[in-house]
Amino acid sequence: MDILILGGTRFVGRHIVEAFVAAGHRVTVLTRGQTNAELPAGVERLTGDRDEGPAGLAALGARRWDACVDVSGYQPRQVRASTHALRDRVGQYVFVSTVSVYAEPGREVVRETDPLLPPCPDEAAPVTGDTYGPLKVACEALVEAAFPGAATILRPQIVAGPEDYTRRTLYWPERAARAGAGETPVLAPGDGQDFVQVIDARDLARLTVRLTGARRPGIFNVAGPRLSWADFLGLLGAAEVRWASVADLEAVGAGPQEFPLFLPRGSAQGGLMAVDAAAALAAGLVLTDPAVTAADTLAWSRNAGLLPLLTPAREAEVLAALEARGQELEAPGLP
Repeated sequence: MDILILGGTRFVGRHIVEAFVAAGHRVTVLTRGQTNAELPAGVERLTGDRDEGPAGLAALGARRWDACVDVSGYQPRQVRASTHALRDRVGQYVFVSTVSVYAEPGREVVRETDPLLPPCPDEAAPVTGDTYGPLKVACEALVEAAFPGAATILRPQIVAGPEDYTRRTLYWPERAARAGAGETPVLAPGDGQDFVQVIDARDLARLTVRLTGARRPGIFNVAGPRLSWADFLGLLGAAEVRWASVADLEAVGAGPQEFPLFLPRGSAQGGLMAVDAAAALAAGLVLTDPAVTAADTLAWSRNAGLLPLLTPAREAEVLAALEARGQELEAPGLP
């Protein structure tokens, strides 16, 4: 097939490009030209910017593709421009959205039929933690309106794997590796019974290829195995873990948000670690072993020059404060 990918040079988009090429398809990417990524041989590069409206898509000319995969649509004005330009020139529009569109992210389990957030009314609103989900809701609606019966909406959970410059999922395999080299214990929030769930970017990419090849419309949550934190750190090889409750962390001035990926069960966002991917699995999603995802991400990171989100110095500071708090609580009271 002839595939047009909007984006495609960083992380998720790059893995999607590579998956289509590996499957034998002809790929064209349209990007702003700001990332000089090495893409597979034969990938055609076009330059354009949807923020400029129709003029920003001039490089597409009057060409046709079998499908468009939109990896870089974050604001309705961007998606409106591309869906309008491509409405009669692609047979399928695949939009990479997010599980952040759900209105009740605290519920367990999060399913495609759950209510969505109200769409963001400001098409030019900057993408922030508060607007990200509502903007994606508005984008999804535009795609479904422009491509009735030919729209595929992917709602991935937190995405992990090589090329992930957000460092969210990298922290823990890196920290476990440092623990293996003698830097112990690993400080972790909770008691090990909360949950962590991510999706390998390569699994998301292969599912995208499968759904596109099958011209399969619909909405699909895309999530990986759900693991307890104890099991997650265990598969990473963290032999010694110092668990700290949210209350204890907050008591020493360390919020749970300092710990990448951690969302306490029962919290406002806790359901995002309980995403149901049954529809995607039935459609052909194949999941990579989380230990493989972690190992591959760690191997990639060695030449990426990334700093940890929680520095060793900060972790040591929190550990020391927790230790001092424990000793203070255990000390006998004054006579």
